[in-house]
Amino acid sequence: MVMSLSMSYEELLRRLREGLKKVKRVPKTQRIELPRPDVIWVGNRTILRNFIDYPKLLRRDPDKMLMYMAKKLATLATRDGERAVFVGRKDIQSIEAVINKYIRDAVVCPACGSWDTKLERVKRMTFIVCEACGARSPARVG
Repeated sequence: MVMSLSMSYEELLRRLREGLKKVKRVPKTQRIELPRPDVIWVGNRTILRNFIDYPKLLRRDPDKMLMYMAKKLATLATRDGERAVFVGRKDIQSIEAVINKYIRDAVVCPACGSWDTKLERVKRMTFIVCEACGARSPARVG
């Protein structure tokens, strides 16, 4: 299709609007129901009993997610099967906040808001690749 230089501004706007109507929009609603953190405290340790549910739902590596959470909570963390054990007493609200921050940094597509993404590592950079819109954005996680 060759554009004519004599097209008016209104004609160009009309063509643009027609093209935008054809674009499929991805809803920005959250379609994944995340469970509430199941936390118990044993001595000076915080145990997140349903830790493995989060990486499974978000389709992420459990060890990388645990490393991110330990860094944001400023503590040591280990995996004990399907549980995560953090040194120190951490409240449920701070664990929820870290999980939500991880979702913003490493799961949700910044372009369209879709949760259908995957992480891709190229050399020393990590990218969020959206399976819905095809956008490729740098991730805020390592």
